[in-house]
Amino acid sequence: MTKNPKVVLAYSGGLDTSIIIPWLKENYGYDVIAMSADVGQGEELAPLKEKAIKTGAVKLYIEDLRDEFVTDYIYPTMKAGAVYEGKYLLGTSFARPLIARRLVEIARKEGAVAIAHGATGKGNDQVRFEAAVKALAPDLKIIAPWREWDIQSREQAVDYAEAHNVPLTVTKKTNYSMDRNLWHLSHEGMDLEDPANEPKDEMLMICTPPEQAPDTPTYIEIEFVQGVPVKVDGQEFGPAALIDYLNAKGAANGVGIVDMVENRLVGMKSRGVYETPGGTILYYAHQKLEELCLDRVTYHYKEQMALRYAEMVYDGVWFSPLREAMDAFVDSTQRTVTGTVRLKLYKGNITAAGTTSPYSLYSQDFATFDADDVYDQSDAGGFINIFALPMRVRATIFPEETAAKLTGGEPTPVAVDPNYED
Repeated sequence: MTKNPKVVLAYSGGLDTSIIIPWLKENYGYDVIAMSADVGQGEELAPLKEKAIKTGAVKLYIEDLRDEFVTDYIYPTMKAGAVYEGKYLLGTSFARPLIARRLVEIARKEGAVAIAHGATGKGNDQVRFEAAVKALAPDLKIIAPWREWDIQSREQAVDYAEAHNVPLTVTKKTNYSMDRNLWHLSHEGMDLEDPANEPKDEMLMICTPPEQAPDTPTYIEIEFVQGVPVKVDGQEFGPAALIDYLNAKGAANGVGIVDMVENRLVGMKSRGVYETPGGTILYYAHQKLEELCLDRVTYHYKEQMALRYAEMVYDGVWFSPLREAMDAFVDSTQRTVTGTVRLKLYKGNITAAGTTSPYSLYSQDFATFDADDVYDQSDAGGFINIFALPMRVRATIFPEETAAKLTGGEPTPVAVDPNYED
């Protein structure tokens, strides 16, 4: 047996991580233990074991993390309502801390001294992987080859692979940068690097282009218990199976395609296309249920917090006290988020088709435009007097400012008594 130190590599079998195996052996003298996390990539995992060993790894772990991915990462983020920059449902972002945690666990088991990853020095994933490792195992060395080696492009990476007999499934001409799991598929690079280019329909690998979706709508019904989906169309599913079912329904109807230019954590803007059919359905359904079950103040505060939660997930600080504290708040709000949401899917769109909950705060007795015995409309006058009191006081004290608002002119600066002392 070899006495070389060990490194655990986050291994996808793609171009970058494949060439990292011989590079680590050449430049560090490490024995490379590859770890592939099954978070729903599907057929991508099938050839990995043979490929990893042929490329020079001494061992490969293929870890089935699908259900854990859903229950411990997807559902908390969905319950928080976290969406990055109004569009991105964080599919790559919250997979990284899960993978990093398993890398650390294997490193401890194998007695490894380092962890390596294939994220580039321009992207967000380097931060996500490394921040998670530092939070869980600050003693482990982290190796990021893209920040060290002389390879500067995909073309050079292909050349390196060919020189080291690394099997390739990409070429210099056909190489979108993609990340796939059971939540989404992302596309970056090539023609997408110019935001003026419309995404090509043939690029889509999950979703049907909306124009080609069926001409009749599909109805689905999702049942939630305390913010977590438990049944779809009357059937109970395990966590990963539920996402798979919704993916199939959404993809067939062209739901969940997002084209956006996002602000990366490292400072640059990046253009990507995301396919997230099941996730888009779940977010929409969960929000519709919260509309019924959360009071106004809680609902609005949760909306504000969701922005910060999304930033934290995107930025890779999953294992932080603040996110854990936010989860405690979110879980408290979800105690009454139980009920059933019916949706209509049609050519890329989702439309609400009815929501029910035993904890609904909607009262027809109060909301009706017809006569009622529960709401005294004369009470509103006193409420408005109190609510508008600060504006009334200011208008009284500064009449010139009020007059300027009516005429559209500039308000006269308020005169201050020169002898005034605080």
